Amino acid sequence: MKEKGKKLYTLLVYSENVAGILNQVTAVFTRRQVNIESLNVSASSIPGVHKYTITAWSDEDQIIRIARQIEKKIDVVKANYFTDDQLFIRESGLYKLATDKVMENPEISRTIRRFDAHIIEVNPTYTIAMKHGITEDIISLYRALDAFGCVLQYTRSGRIAVTRGMQEQVSAFLEEREQKTQEIG
Repeated sequence: MKEKGKKLYTLLVYSENVAGILNQVTAVFTRRQVNIESLNVSASSIPGVHKYTITAWSDEDQIIRIARQIEKKIDVVKANYFTDDQLFIRESGLYKLATDKVMENPEISRTIRRFDAHIIEVNPTYTIAMKHGITEDIISLYRALDAFGCVLQYTRSGRIAVTRGMQEQVSAFLEEREQKTQEIG
């Protein structure tokens, strides 16, 4: 939910794959009383390095401090913050719908197709629809379906994002660190 005077930022945090680092990262937000809107953690394209994609409403000064504080954690390799125009972003939405209502109202199926979503399962009790895309489109489909009174459950995934550059920004950082290590050794 948008907060007054704040902008939605996405932090991409890269860390070693160690237990407890997620707690350390989220604690930085808690201490600064910044609510995390979405959080996704997965392996990155770099072996042994995990990628955290975190969204939060903040002002730029505060998000800079948060990124710096996260980067100070021992097992964190790099933390960067971005605005939506600097990233390629996707989410997924799952919509569990009452099958009887879907069958009796063809406008529901047309709405699903109009939003470029897909029905992935149908049984006598419920129908599952899925949509991939940007947050606003996923929420818009939910609102459209909810207006028909057919939504039994709804959920959205956390955001996944890649930078618009050729490689992960952490790659250059790791290469530079490796060079320095070789020069010292």
